[in-house]
Formats: sequence, structure tokens, C-alpha cells
Amino acid sequence: MNYHVYMLISLSRKPVTYVGYTSDLKKRITLHNTSRGAKFTRGRKWKLIYKEKHRSKKEAISRECYIKKNRTLRNKIKKNYK
Repeated sequence: MNYHVYMLISLSRKPVTYVGYTSDLKKRITLHNTSRGAKFTRGRKWKLIYKEKHRSKKEAISRECYIKKNRTLRNKIKKNYK
């Protein structure tokens, strides 16, 4: 089974980003946009700006953690989106 690490950006005046992992990317984004995703994402509309595929859950979790902690990388991804 493949897992995806993804980054979302909120569609608000002052955008924030969210990083997560999932095995079903389309379903997960729908959950975020209908306020049934992670608590942090509730009440906002989100757009996918980055994704990468991994072969195992362990790899995906490790990569998600790395991206979450690496502010420089998150800002670079955000900048490339704009």
C-alpha cells in the first residue's frame, strides 16, 4: 500500500500550512475541507500544494515528521506554490 505525505495551505487572508500523511489523499483532503479532518484544520478551506508518495507507513510518518519540524523546507514549499 502506498502512503502520501502532503502539505495544505489555507485559503484565508493570512494563510497557514498543514502537513500530514494518508493512504487516501483525495478522501483526506475532503475530510479537511468538511471540518472532519484534524482538529487544527477545522473551520478552514484548504488547497493541496505539495505531495510525495512512499511505499510504507513508516517512511511516510518519518518524512511527515521531518517536514513538520523543518520550517525552512515548509517555507520553501510555500514560496514555490505562490
